Amino acid sequence: MAEGKKKGKVKVVLMVAVALVAFSTAGCGGSKGSSTSSSSASTSQTTQEETANTESQTSSTDDSSATESKATTSEAAPKDDVPAEYASALAQANSYANTMHMSKQGVYDQLTSEYGGQFSAEAAQYAIDNVQTDWNANALAKAESYSDSMHMSKQGIFDQLTSEYGEQFTADEAQYAVDNVQADWNANALAKAKSYQDDMHMSPSAIYDQLTSEYGEQFTADEAQYAVDNL
Repeated sequence: MAEGKKKGKVKVVLMVAVALVAFSTAGCGGSKGSSTSSSSASTSQTTQEETANTESQTSSTDDSSATESKATTSEAAPKDDVPAEYASALAQANSYANTMHMSKQGVYDQLTSEYGGQFSAEAAQYAIDNVQTDWNANALAKAESYSDSMHMSKQGIFDQLTSEYGEQFTADEAQYAVDNVQADWNANALAKAKSYQDDMHMSPSAIYDQLTSEYGEQFTADEAQYAVDNL
């Protein structure tokens, strides 16, 4: 009888142990499943966030491209029509520059003068900025005229080209002109000498002084001597 009770107790203990093991196993499985589910949810959330970020970046890039495209289109858009006054000033500037061979400053002064074009300063400046001409060539044309018609000296022409009371070319433009003008300075000096002799009845010595004077014709000493020697 005692032995039978002992076996019964052992059987109960074994059943309790089996139940505990089963319960423990079930708990572990549930925990593992919960962990797996949590991990999957986290991964899904991360993927959604990355997708959202990518879409946001793409949208930002598209907006930026649209803005740049709009700016480019705006820059490429044609300017408003030129005001009539500006167009007229430009037409006159072209005439003064290409027909009369005036300097840039000379054209501007003529356009704005109350005795000239009487254009506004803005219209005149627009004309000067847009006129198509070669200022060096204009200076050269003027130099040739002074040499051929007035028989001026090289220095005299340079001074006339740069004078604020004369042609108002720049020093560089005037230098280009006197360096490239086709002139015989000895012949010019002689023509001047004959004019002083015939019209003013001056002596050879006085003619020489007039030809070389810085307040006169400004020929070189050699050019002046050639002139008085060939009167």
